Amino acid sequence: MSPKSFLLSDPLHDYLLSSSTPLDEVLRSLAVETAGLGGVSRMQVAPEQGLLLTLLTRAIGARRAVEVGTFTGYSALCIARGLAEGGRLTCCDVNEEWTAVGRRHWEAAGVAHRIDLVIGPAAETLAALEDEAIDLCFVDADKEGYAAYWDLLLPRVRRGGVLLVDNVLWSGQVLDPGQDDLDTVAIRAFNQKVAGDDRVDVVVLPIADGLTFAVKR
Repeated sequence: MSPKSFLLSDPLHDYLLSSSTPLDEVLRSLAVETAGLGGVSRMQVAPEQGLLLTLLTRAIGARRAVEVGTFTGYSALCIARGLAEGGRLTCCDVNEEWTAVGRRHWEAAGVAHRIDLVIGPAAETLAALEDEAIDLCFVDADKEGYAAYWDLLLPRVRRGGVLLVDNVLWSGQVLDPGQDDLDTVAIRAFNQKVAGDDRVDVVVLPIADGLTFAVKR
């Protein structure tokens, strides 16, 4: 299964998955169809990251969740599966072709009724969200938008709510002084911003491509 946590060898990644809850047929089908898209498939979350999303969502009893960056819907499916009874997930994305893959698999998994997909600029969607407090959010979108998404989401997250942000280690490039492209610079700035934000407690986990795990104080 690819992608995977980038610090793991292939044999260790296989062992990790064999020691975790097995992926079901719907998740495998979605991963295979996404892989068929070619190089862009690297944007899909790692399978172990998907399992973590389900477990975290379930562990905090989340009823209201928001995702920024849905791609082919793997992470959305995982979050939706973890929601408490009556829970809802709002997904923000701009690509109808990729999210259509997700829609079909959400239906197959029996979670489509829990997911509201909004096609359009995420900042506009987040700014227009209802006042209901958010229990959990997951950001995996354009890196230059991370800081803005954080500022829009954090005030809407309840105390004790969870914010998860993907790709914050950027395959280790955050430590490479020779990398000065816009995405890498934006991720470095975002990591510094979050580390200094006294509204949250935060840890960066070396899972997938680096995952920020923050809890609102």
